[in-house]
Amino acid sequence: MPSRQRMKVLGITGGVGAGKSTVLEYLEERYSARVIQCDEAAKQLQEPGGLCYEPMVRLFGPQVLLADGSFDRKKIADLVFSDRELREKLNGIVHPGVKRYVTKEMEKARSSGQVSLLVIEAALLLEERYDLLCDEIWYIHTREEARRRRLKASRGYSDEKISRIMAAQKPDEYFREPCQFGVANSSANVENTYEQIDKGLREHGIL
Repeated sequence: MPSRQRMKVLGITGGVGAGKSTVLEYLEERYSARVIQCDEAAKQLQEPGGLCYEPMVRLFGPQVLLADGSFDRKKIADLVFSDRELREKLNGIVHPGVKRYVTKEMEKARSSGQVSLLVIEAALLLEERYDLLCDEIWYIHTREEARRRRLKASRGYSDEKISRIMAAQKPDEYFREPCQFGVANSSANVENTYEQIDKGLREHGIL
């Protein structure tokens, strides 16, 4: 029997508004990739019964719960915004929980023998050392004016809010240096982005 192909793990990162979802959707649809978005995983783990739920209730108390038992996310955001110690405690619950979830999902995908490409997307991919789990890290980069346009259209953000978010993010060089490949995603023609993805996967031997 031929040997089973080893599952490749690709990490995707980039600033807000860079269009990472476009890349993830293409990888999922064109290459049948198993995609894990860490922000979505975090939300799932904070639902009642999730890994992070009880530790967060102990941290904040029942005053942050809505009538259905789920968290009042706005109330939590207000609490941690002005309290660095509380924010660090929350991160100490959520970030390790998400990594445990990702690791478990990776092992399930690998043992199934049905997944040839698994993709992990996270804003803090580098900070949380997901690079140690990945074969490669790709950086999705987009010109500022394109990012601003997308954030206004998709999320309704004001110029002031966009400027505040961008000022809080790491500079372009921070992402470029440790990444093995970059996808320029500024063009209005999405086919340009798709061609770069195809080229990266082919030339880097990922598929």
